[in-house]
Amino acid sequence: MFKAHTPPPPELFVPACRLVRPATSPFYKKLEQTLQAMRFAEAVRELCAGAYSGNGLGRPGIDPVVYFKMLMVGFFENLASERGIAERCQDSLAIRSFLGYDLTENTPDHSSLSVIRNRLGEDTYDRVFMLILRALQEHGLVKGRQAGIDASVIEANAALRSLVNRQTEEAYWDYVRRLAAESGIDPKDPAAVRQFDRKRPKKMSNQEWVNPHDPDAKIGPTKAGATDMIYKPENTVDLDTGAILLAEVRLGHEPDAQDLARHVLEAQENINEVQGLPAGTLTLKSATADKGYHAVPEMGGLQIEGIRTIISDPVKHRKMEKLAPTARQVVRNAKRSAQSQSGKDLLRRRGRHIERTFAHILDAGGARRTTLRGLVNLNKRFKLAAATYNLSQLMRKLFGVGTPKQWAAGAKALCYWFWRLLLAVWAETVGCKVTSSASFQPTWGKPWLLLWNPIEDSTSRFFTANPPFLENHPISTGC
Repeated sequence: MFKAHTPPPPELFVPACRLVRPATSPFYKKLEQTLQAMRFAEAVRELCAGAYSGNGLGRPGIDPVVYFKMLMVGFFENLASERGIAERCQDSLAIRSFLGYDLTENTPDHSSLSVIRNRLGEDTYDRVFMLILRALQEHGLVKGRQAGIDASVIEANAALRSLVNRQTEEAYWDYVRRLAAESGIDPKDPAAVRQFDRKRPKKMSNQEWVNPHDPDAKIGPTKAGATDMIYKPENTVDLDTGAILLAEVRLGHEPDAQDLARHVLEAQENINEVQGLPAGTLTLKSATADKGYHAVPEMGGLQIEGIRTIISDPVKHRKMEKLAPTARQVVRNAKRSAQSQSGKDLLRRRGRHIERTFAHILDAGGARRTTLRGLVNLNKRFKLAAATYNLSQLMRKLFGVGTPKQWAAGAKALCYWFWRLLLAVWAETVGCKVTSSASFQPTWGKPWLLLWNPIEDSTSRFFTANPPFLENHPISTGC
């Protein structure tokens, strides 16, 4: 027989030696070491000092270092909402240790995160971004010669069904019912109204419709091709190292090429600041982008500054004679650069480095669909996510891993290769048949050479060239 487990009665006093000690995750321990090495806490407290009262009255505020660390946890744990971040920090012993909270303390609530976000200005997030970028510069991760730029899509926290007409202030379906009634259709028949809406010629225009809950959100195509309320995040990346030089969220209806020259030159200003160069110094040699950034005035502005524009022309057979002489020269320079061998190499690096930033920040960092509203709030969150991505790049150089998933995958891979080594040594010991390549013959003196050959005996059911238990293994990803 067994006895049902019941929780013991609560004790009035519990000795400290009996309390469970928070376990420190190896990854978050290395993350804390990285932050301490760049004196992150001291710098952040100095940046945020103006947003807190110094008279000593009232309840002490939450340490801004804790706030920024919690947002970093949201990036590494793929958490989109502040509520989810607060719950994860409250629940995890390892994250509690990273934040500096004991078991007897409550971590900050999600409402406190919202208050701190509204209290700190956007310039504070810019300075935190530059603080981490300066740390990358100290380790040689900011070259400042080749820059790439691209934009993606963030789904806004707003729905199409909540749109209202800018002129009449009618809700969308009220507007459709009125049009249906004017066409002789019963507005009280939902099926008939929907059929009428599907067949009528229409275009969801941002000049005509607005979402009252998030006026900054715009109608546009999502990553999957559907129409929704969106924002556009944009990253300017160092193509030599993959570090983000400039991060910004733009309105969803703006074309990609808008203000291209200004964004590239702002990235140059960040490079000058972290490298200690005088203002106005130009270190960028090229700016690489996709066809969506092909705009003659913007490319001309960069070429005047001496920056090579590597942007493919979206028009295959452009009639150059219809362009002005200066515009014709700008288009030819961009086309020549894009078709050169160095230009093709930079275009490949653009796809590798920039798409990686969006994969980590949006898809694996919980930012593909936002829970915040307003362009200012999204810029705050996205800039800190970009700074955290840069921090992960620094950790990747220092420790070989940049995310908790990669750390876990590395540990599993180490166990896997150790098990493979044991099998190879055992096969050599018992004299099992081993296939080897023609280039070398494995000997007993070098048993590790057997790791690269499949063992043709009874161990094959445990160990193959493509083990079934690694089909969906995180080793295959860079996250």
